[in-house]
Amino acid sequence: MTAVRTETTAQSASDTSFPPGFVWGAATAAYQVEGAAAEDGRTPSIWDTFSHTPGKVRNGDTGDIAADHYHRYRDDVALMKDLGLKAYRFSVSWSRVQPTGRGPAVERGLDFYRRLTDELLEAGITPVVTLYHWDLPQELEDAGGWPHRDTAHRFTDYAEIMGRALGDRVGVWTTLNEPWCSAFLGYGSGVHAPGRTDPAATLRAAHHLNLAHGQAVGALREILPSTAQTSITLNLHQVRPLTGSAADAEAARRIDAVGNRIFTGPILDGAYPEDLIADTAHLVDWAELVHDGDLAKISRPIDLLGVNYYSPTVVSAAADGDASTRNDGHGASDHSPWTGAGDVAFHLANNDVTAMNWAIDPSGLHTLLTDLAASHPGLALMVTENGAAFDDYVSPEGRVNDPQRIAYLHAHLEAVRRAVADGADVRGYFLWSLLDNFEWGYGYSKRFGAVYVDYPTQRRIPKASAHWYADVIRGNALPPAGGQG
Repeated sequence: MTAVRTETTAQSASDTSFPPGFVWGAATAAYQVEGAAAEDGRTPSIWDTFSHTPGKVRNGDTGDIAADHYHRYRDDVALMKDLGLKAYRFSVSWSRVQPTGRGPAVERGLDFYRRLTDELLEAGITPVVTLYHWDLPQELEDAGGWPHRDTAHRFTDYAEIMGRALGDRVGVWTTLNEPWCSAFLGYGSGVHAPGRTDPAATLRAAHHLNLAHGQAVGALREILPSTAQTSITLNLHQVRPLTGSAADAEAARRIDAVGNRIFTGPILDGAYPEDLIADTAHLVDWAELVHDGDLAKISRPIDLLGVNYYSPTVVSAAADGDASTRNDGHGASDHSPWTGAGDVAFHLANNDVTAMNWAIDPSGLHTLLTDLAASHPGLALMVTENGAAFDDYVSPEGRVNDPQRIAYLHAHLEAVRRAVADGADVRGYFLWSLLDNFEWGYGYSKRFGAVYVDYPTQRRIPKASAHWYADVIRGNALPPAGGQG
């Protein structure tokens, strides 16, 4: 069983290398890559139901086949090894392991993850498991979903099942990936599964996701060896006011409360922020929602905090009370995901954008990491997702040249390196994503992969950025200026 190193080494600002033992990896998520949606006992998750609902996903795409990783995982691991990856972050499909979200596991489902883990270890690649990447078993949603407290208890049972199945081989465990998306996009704006638009349910879901995390950490600690590491991955918003006005500063505070501190407060500091409670008291009774003992469970110590970053969040007070959430980077909806933070407008940080229309600004990643280091000294960090979608295509010569992605990665890795030099304890970096895949509401129209997937044939073609990344890993350093492939 392999875990990441327990300390890091700061560097000079002029050094282009990363600390010894820095973890270089890539990431995927079960519903986005596995396919095999109805094989070996797997039952529908909320994303199966959502993607099969007309009008919810672009072009009517679903994850039924996706990148067919379930059947092609051996080839994919061989590809990872060729690229020199040191770690692979993957998520487990809850309904593949526990089809109803309750009761005993289906061994055929567990066997897939056992085989995948063994294949990775044989290739010298550290498996990093994420227990939940948005694919709640549909039966649990039918029973109330994340707004229902019992779902947190069901997740704890599931975490225990996985810990017992893989705890002898997996040394790094992430409870939840981006619970903000699960709560605020799934139950607030409705652009993600299960597609509900209930502000009160959004906040209840956020608390129960926090509770699920804390209870799962407790359950895993009872099972795993002392050397195992627990974590959660948050898509923290690097919030900036558009101007120096008091009104824009207030808009930034409100977005920071529901975008970040609703998770970092209870998880890292043991309490929900008072301003968050005040902002949302008209929607939920926090005294009723948060039971005695909840915060002690939620704030159980973690070994690593995963940080996902793509673009900063620039906000202002909305003019004449006309809030605009359509440009917040999370998909168009008539319902705001920013529960309790109305009358806020969103803006691009600049006009240099990816195919997702997300502004490219690596300084936001540096600021995010150094701010975390300053506010929580001693907290170990891992960049668990970072990457970009561009309009990739295969040339007549059979190559996929993606200089924009190489430039994006170079700039963001430089931001990580500078954060380390400035004292942030960053232990590693996971590129999003290993493969082109099902990009949620965008279907297959957006390509984030370092490896191109030709979906009709499932052929894999490493892009130029994959080869560039392999060189970075090999040297544990950025190439010299101008050496971007």
